[in-house]
Amino acid sequence: MTLEVVTASAEETESIAARLAERLEPGDVITVSGELGSGKTTFVRGACRGLGITAPVTSPTFTIGHRYRGRLDVSHVDLYRFSGLSPAEWGDLEPYFEDAIVFVEWPEAGLDALPPARVAVRLEHVSVERRRIHLAAAESALLEGLA
Repeated sequence: MTLEVVTASAEETESIAARLAERLEPGDVITVSGELGSGKTTFVRGACRGLGITAPVTSPTFTIGHRYRGRLDVSHVDLYRFSGLSPAEWGDLEPYFEDAIVFVEWPEAGLDALPPARVAVRLEHVSVERRRIHLAAAESALLEGLA
């Protein structure tokens, strides 16, 4: 199933992500793609808030990943600086996937190595404030009522 939603603010983007997050469980991988500044980290922040995480949620571009402790643990991984994943690089990333819901920004670099995504999210600019969010999942129940 696919769903397309246009949001008018960062708060609306976060709200959709928070409602999606309530349906997720440890072991789920969510890929989050889109051009620079399209709201990928905003989406992840909303999901974290939906799972009760109050810590600041920032882009892990220069640290590769962050782990947030909450009602359910969340890992936030960013593959922007990668052109692919070698076995050694996957070894560095693998702990982020243990017992957590994992959001992967810029997943294109790791598609051959990453576990399958339960939900694929793609964000794009509509205007300065508005974003188009494309969501795809095999399970329609994950996306029902998010719009």
